[in-house]
Amino acid sequence: MFHGFLIMMSFSGFLVLGNCLNAGEKVMPANPAAAPAITVPAMWEYSAPLLSPEKRAQEPSLCQKDPTVVFDGGRWHVFMTVRLPERTVTEYCSFERWEDADRAPRTILKVSDSRYFCAPQVFYFAPQKKWYLIYQMKGGVPGAKKMQVAYSTTTTLGDPASWTPARPILDGGPGDPRTEGGLDYWIICDEQRAYLFFTSLNGKLWRMWTKLEDFPNGFGHCELALQAAIFEASHTYRLKGTGKYLTFVEQDGRRYFKAYLADRLDGPWTPLADTEAKPFAGAANIRPAPGVEAWTDNVSHGELLRDGNDQTLTVDPGNLRMVFQGMLEKDKAGKGYGQFVWRIGLLAPAAAGP
Repeated sequence: MFHGFLIMMSFSGFLVLGNCLNAGEKVMPANPAAAPAITVPAMWEYSAPLLSPEKRAQEPSLCQKDPTVVFDGGRWHVFMTVRLPERTVTEYCSFERWEDADRAPRTILKVSDSRYFCAPQVFYFAPQKKWYLIYQMKGGVPGAKKMQVAYSTTTTLGDPASWTPARPILDGGPGDPRTEGGLDYWIICDEQRAYLFFTSLNGKLWRMWTKLEDFPNGFGHCELALQAAIFEASHTYRLKGTGKYLTFVEQDGRRYFKAYLADRLDGPWTPLADTEAKPFAGAANIRPAPGVEAWTDNVSHGELLRDGNDQTLTVDPGNLRMVFQGMLEKDKAGKGYGQFVWRIGLLAPAAAGP
């Protein structure tokens, strides 16, 4: 129990080669009569902040954001973006209980000399028996014109010094198939392919894929997966026991998440909760858990806690929990995005109760 908050866990479109579809191409919707494989919580409750900016003599953190989480070896492992006075990088911490998260030692990863590598995703890639960390970065690839999609690997998740140096998946060079940029990269696999999803800042969700045996290379197929009023931070999961997939995507302004369903990772997406009034998670359906002081009305860049830790990114739709970054909208006034003091908390359906 943490501040009255119970934390429970069970542990078609159009295809082109070498380029992404341009604006104007339509993605056909799925059958709107299909029964939903997941119920959106009528109300989420959020914990007190679990990870806040760390005050330290050298390079004090200004905000904690973009969390990605796995549970392994009896411990939670969190990778997150940390904004420092002169750079934005990825930080790691590990703990047994969420109530101890803010006291856990933190380590800035040394996977790159770049002053910008962040928005991480972590998973265990079972075919190679390796952990993968996927992230976006600038610099480090000569001649790159776009933000790179990079990765590091390790066989020892709990050792932050063990990650290999950054290597590009897409480097932004002449052969990069992205025609409209991209950010917040996310990988999920089925039995045959590894899929790379990302958004561009014009309301488009893109997907690329490669054969599972070729991962992390070979992402030559690229297509428009979804076009809607969406912004960034798309995260896609397999819904346990349903044969369906969920993606949620952040919307700009006072941040909230829209959600969509698909029958397969290369198929069309059907809206599940795609308005500010009825979001997947946002100001309209969140409240502080009993005993917690209100500290956020934004639900931004988050990660569902998974039912396992492998490349299928499986979640249990009957046991939803989301780690997210939040802050109060009023505290943004007069500040640029880089000055926002994001903190990390945990959402659970209000029905789960304190």
